[in-house]
Formats: sequence, C-alpha cells, structure tokens
Amino acid sequence: MASLARRVFARQLHASARRNALSPFKMPAMSPTMTEGGIASWKKKEGESFATGDVLLEIETDKATIDVEAVEDGILAKIIAADGAKNIQVGAPIAIVGEEGDDLSGAAEVASKAASEAPKAESKSDSKPEPPKAPESKPAPSPPKDTETSSPKADLPSGDRIFASPIAKKIALERGIPLGKLTGSGPNGRIIREDVEKYKPSASSAPAAESSDYVDTPLSNMRRTIGARLTQSKQEFPHYYVTVDVNMDKVIKLREVFNATLTEKDKSAKLSVNDFIVKAVACALNDVPEANSAWLGEVIRTYKKADISVAVATPTGLITPILKDAGSKGLATISAETKALAKKARDGKLAPPEYQGGTFTISNLGMYGVSHFTAIINAPQSCILAVGATEAKLVPAPEEERGFKTVQVMKVTLSSDHRVVDGAVAARWLAAFRGYMENPLTFML
Repeated sequence: MASLARRVFARQLHASARRNALSPFKMPAMSPTMTEGGIASWKKKEGESFATGDVLLEIETDKATIDVEAVEDGILAKIIAADGAKNIQVGAPIAIVGEEGDDLSGAAEVASKAASEAPKAESKSDSKPEPPKAPESKPAPSPPKDTETSSPKADLPSGDRIFASPIAKKIALERGIPLGKLTGSGPNGRIIREDVEKYKPSASSAPAAESSDYVDTPLSNMRRTIGARLTQSKQEFPHYYVTVDVNMDKVIKLREVFNATLTEKDKSAKLSVNDFIVKAVACALNDVPEANSAWLGEVIRTYKKADISVAVATPTGLITPILKDAGSKGLATISAETKALAKKARDGKLAPPEYQGGTFTISNLGMYGVSHFTAIINAPQSCILAVGATEAKLVPAPEEERGFKTVQVMKVTLSSDHRVVDGAVAARWLAAFRGYMENPLTFML
C-alpha cells in the first residue's frame, strides 16, 4: 500500500501536470526528516504511459527504498535524474510529466529549465554533491509488451530489460555491480539477492581506480546519515556509562521450557534471549520513567509508553526498527514483531513510522560473542543499552560444599545523556532491569 507521503506527492504532481501540461516531477520528502534522497530505479521509461496504481520509481532514502505510485494516469515525458543518482535535494526536479496527447517535443527544454532552477544543497565541510544532470535526449521507446516490473539495462539499447528482485537491484546499486553482467538463478532467469552477493568482478572488468590493495565503496545514503548523526550524538551529548552483571540462569531455564512448548505448535515461534531483554527494558522504564526521556532543547520530554528501538544490522548499515508500547505486549508478540521488523529492515522495506521515533534503544552484540561494549546514544533519546554475551562465571556460594558455583552472567552497559539522566537514575534503572531479568516470572504475572 502506498504511504501517505507517496500519495500526497503523486496528487501534487498530477495536479501540476493538469494545470501546466508538461511539468516538473520533483523529489518528494518521504519522511519528515528527509532532506535528500536517491533514485534506486525508474519503473517507467521516457515516453511510457502510466496508470493509477502503477509504480513510477523507487526512491532511496537514508533508511529504506520506497515505491512511488501514481494516483492518476499520465505519461513520463523526460527523466532528469537517472537510475543511481544520489544526493538529490528534496524539491529538486527529477523528471518531466504530462498527459496522454501532450506534445513531448518540448520535454528536453522544460527539463533543462527545471534543472537549472533546482534548489541548491547547503554547503558542507566535506563535499558538495553535484546537482542532477539531465540525460542526453533519446527517442522515446514504445511501451514494453511484458508487464513484469523490471529495470532498464544501463549498458544495453533502451528496449532491453533486466529482471531482478528489488533487494537484488538495491544491493547491486550500492555495490556498483552492473546487473547486465549477472546470470539470474531465480524463476525465468530473474536475478535474486544471492546472484548479486556471489558476483566477483574479473580482473579485466575491475575499475581502473581500484588496486589489489584496497576497494573504494561509495557511501550509501544510509551510511552517510549514520555517520553524521552518530558524530553529532557523540560530540554534543555528554555520554557516561554504567555497567552491571546480570544472572541469566532463570531466563535460560524459562526460555527452554517455553520453547519446548512453543515449537511443538510452530517451530518459528522460538523465543530469543533478546525478547526477554526487550520486555525487561520496558518494565524497568515503567518503574524508572526518567530514563524514558529525550532532551528537546527547552524541555525534557518523558514518555508514558516504552517504544523500544532495536538495532538491526543490514547490508547498508545499522537501522533501529521500533517495537511500539513493548510493555503492553507478551513475549510471543514481541518475538513475532521483532522477527518481522528485522526482515523488513534487511530487505530495505521499512516504512518511516516503523523506524522513526522510539524512546529507548537496545543494541545487542552478545550473539556475536562480544562480552562488553559501550554504545552511542540514538538522538534525541537519552539512553541506549549495550548487551554483551552470556558467559559462565564462578561466584562464591557458601551454601555449596565446594564454596562456589557456576552461573551464567550477561554484562550490560547503559549509556546515558547526563543532561537528562543523572548517575543515580541510571543506577536505579539498571537495578530494576536486573531485577526483572533475574526474576523473569515477575513480568509475566
């Protein structure tokens, strides 16, 4: 289903086309924080008609690749920003559109004028992206007979098409891999994700700028945004760190019991340790709401619900989909929603409401064997919890004959914004979190 942003954008576009015949098709703001984006791929060619509901193009934001659908009929007269164009400012023209029957002979002139009037990007210390340039004028090809969604082959005549899945095209675009050099292993020769990931350029086809000693990978919109925001957070937020050890013996035993029961009905319903962590975090935020807050300049906002951002690694970078009101949900629901959001995140299909916002973040590297680390706060939130691996540890046990015993311990570190969360508050929150994790039945009653 098309998002509200896509629909509003398309309505404005076609309304403009009706008033002015050939008119600019501008880069939309697909989210409130979006200032620039890229063209993942056009789904229509120059001169090709489109109908209500057709996907016109895929726009690459800093977090996901989003389809833009048409809500009225029209014709794509001229493409200004071609497939792979990046750093296009919101409001900059990316194409010229019209209606059936319009004279398209003036499309190139309208495109040139629109491109020259495009909004300029604010100057940056590192680099200044070039404005998108209009491609050379080519005769408009006739609409293709097949209706399967596909992308034009960049290095072949305009009539040839490549069939590839959206995630395959996205990964190929980010890695600079030409789809025309791949052989698809999917249905009817369709290129799928595995084909792109297995591709290895031959020595003759490797870019001249690359040597055997290194490979330069162009920054994706997501990676550029991650760099800017984390740098700002680390420089402007007064971070401090508090660490505790959590006894995981009861969580491990309870998880084994639950999974033995759940997998009899549905093997995909297994609970992870992270599901218990999410629930315990939400309960601790209810007990210590000062940690469920954000610095907003003139006010400190304290949230009434725990919207937990869970860090997910994707091929293009880290993204934090949100479990809304996690405190009101059971472990099975948390598990199912986490799996669904993680899959959408890795496929680049998260909708803006699914990753924008959040009141507290969890970053879990324990599954990678990391015993301890500190995480950077996800602005404007005040806290992020870094979760390490669960490891065996010997502790004193006077009640035991040997005087000691082995317990399973997980080390967690809370990073806090000292402008909002004082040390005593962080200590109280961690005590509450540890209490729930060491006695998991308390948040199931």
